[in-house]
Amino acid sequence: MVERGLADLHIHTDHSDGWPEARELVRFVRDRTMLDVIAVTDHDTVEGALRASEYARSLKRGPEVIVGEEVSTREGHVVGLWLTRRVPPGLTAAATLELIHEQGGIAFAAHPFWRTDRHGRGGTVHGLGWPAADLAFDAVEVENSTPGFYLFNQMARRLNDAMGCAELGNSDAHILDAVGRAYTTFPGRDGSDLRRAVAAGTTTAHRERYRAIGLVRYMAWGLNHQRMGAVGTAGQGSARS
Repeated sequence: MVERGLADLHIHTDHSDGWPEARELVRFVRDRTMLDVIAVTDHDTVEGALRASEYARSLKRGPEVIVGEEVSTREGHVVGLWLTRRVPPGLTAAATLELIHEQGGIAFAAHPFWRTDRHGRGGTVHGLGWPAADLAFDAVEVENSTPGFYLFNQMARRLNDAMGCAELGNSDAHILDAVGRAYTTFPGRDGSDLRRAVAAGTTTAHRERYRAIGLVRYMAWGLNHQRMGAVGTAGQGSARS
């Protein structure tokens, strides 16, 4: 039987709107999860990912950390993985995918049906919705462990049925309790194996239930996130997930 690794490719740190510090996240994954590979995908920055990757490499035992970014495009959020530099926000989704691919990265549609009515600069944008089917994505996030996303995930699966991309399960974690609550399995154990699995479409998305304390902590994060958004002036960045 082929050994299958576990990956969570959508995680936030305190370099955007997550609570964990980069090193704290790496230690948590090493000590408290079975994940082999993670991606740090802060909003519109790769700084947290670079720090996490560097720290993980310094450990004798730890997860492999992929440098990623959740990019705020004009139409919605796009995640780039295996990046070498930041992709600027505010471009079209198509231009964003092109920049990700130009630097040798891969792109996936994050929570494609988590979206609002306002779009563009100064508005709130989330998932791309059905227009994602017309773009050159390498994968689609069909399982996102954010509480309340069941219907959005079902719609994402239908989208990917039409697109035929690799499927991903990711936590979209903003707190440590969420890390690994949705995850991807793939043949092999490391990032190179994972990348080959995405290209071959041999990944499988999974999702697990939250513990009660995890839901309470996620609620606390959500309330704090709303409060901080209310404090900020209108138009300073996008609503994030």
